[in-house]
Amino acid sequence: MKKIIILAVIAALAASITANALAAEPAAADGQQTAPATPPAGDVKPSAPANVTATALPATPAKTTLIGYVDMVKAATDCAQGKAAFAEMKTKTDKYKRQIEAKQKQLEKQKAAIEAKIETMTPQVRAAKAKEFQKKVEDFQKFVQNAEKEMRAKEEALSGKLFKAIEKTAADYGKANGYAAVVVKKELLYMGENVDARDLTEEIVKGIDAKPAEK
Repeated sequence: MKKIIILAVIAALAASITANALAAEPAAADGQQTAPATPPAGDVKPSAPANVTATALPATPAKTTLIGYVDMVKAATDCAQGKAAFAEMKTKTDKYKRQIEAKQKQLEKQKAAIEAKIETMTPQVRAAKAKEFQKKVEDFQKFVQNAEKEMRAKEEALSGKLFKAIEKTAADYGKANGYAAVVVKKELLYMGENVDARDLTEEIVKGIDAKPAEK
C-alpha cells in the first residue's frame, strides 16, 4: 500500500511539472519575453550615445605642386658667363672673316693677272700657272673648312659649359625652394588647378653670376 502511494505522488509531480512547462511556452510566445540570444563576444559593438550628433570632418586642402621654368636663350644671353662666351665667339668669328676675305681677294687678283696674260703664255706656262692657281684655291678651301670646324667645336664647348651651369643652378634653386621640377620654357598645353608654375629665368641668371665660371 505504501508503495502505491509513493508512485501516485511521483506521477502527480511529473504531471504538474509538465503542465507548468507547457503553460510557460505560450506565455513566452505571446509576450515576446524570451531572453535574446547572447551574441559572440567578437560581434559586440558599442552603441553611440543618443545625444551625440555626427559632424562632417573638414576636407583636406589639395596640395599645390610648384613647378619652375627657364627661358634658356634669355638665361644664356643675360648671364655674365653667356655674355663672355658670345663675345669670345664673335672675336674669333670676326678674325676668321677678315682672314677669309683677304685670302679671297688675293685669289681674285691672281686670277685676274693670269687671265690678263693668258694669251701670251705658252701652253707649258699656262698649264703651270693653272696648276699653281688650283693649289692656292684648294689651300683656301681647306682654310675655310678648318675655320668652320674650329668654330663649331668652340661653340659646342662653350654651349656645353653654359648649359651645365644653367642646369646645376636650376637644380640647386629648385631643391632649396621646394620646387617639384624646373623645366625648359615651352608652350604650355595644360596645367592642373593645383599647379603653380613660375618663371625662374631671372633667379637662375642671378645664381649663375653669383658663382665662378668653371674652367
